[in-house]
Amino acid sequence: MPETLTIPHDADKEEKYKAILPQLKSLLQQESDEVANMANVAAVLKDAFQFFWCGFYVVKNGVLLLAPFQGTLACTRIAFGKGVCGTAWKNRETVIVPDVEKFPGHIACSSLSKSEIVVPIMRGNEVYGILDIDSDRLNAFDETDAYYLAKIANLFFG
Repeated sequence: MPETLTIPHDADKEEKYKAILPQLKSLLQQESDEVANMANVAAVLKDAFQFFWCGFYVVKNGVLLLAPFQGTLACTRIAFGKGVCGTAWKNRETVIVPDVEKFPGHIACSSLSKSEIVVPIMRGNEVYGILDIDSDRLNAFDETDAYYLAKIANLFFG
């Protein structure tokens, strides 16, 4: 099992995703524990992109429950359809928010968060959890992020 990954820190965003995607695939194929895999994915993404907050929530007992993450203190439970995470869960689709202040019902776990992307993790036809990433910059996420983060989310059960 690798203890380090090669991350081209001086590369552009797409080149970084292309470099880490096969490494994450290999890493996840070697470990069956979902919590361990979420922890490593959050660590790699935070390191590669210097995201403000990067982590997971899993669907448990009818709510999104906080799972492994990297960053500041986080909200522990998020209801179905509430905030960006609950909306991505409800709609079963990636949500990109350029300015969290303009998202109706945004849940502010940190006032330093300015933009966000949330990607559902599917297990069959059901949402297993979500990958949630926040930036302390406005408009930090785009379709490149959505594309590659969906590929990363699909590594769990795809």
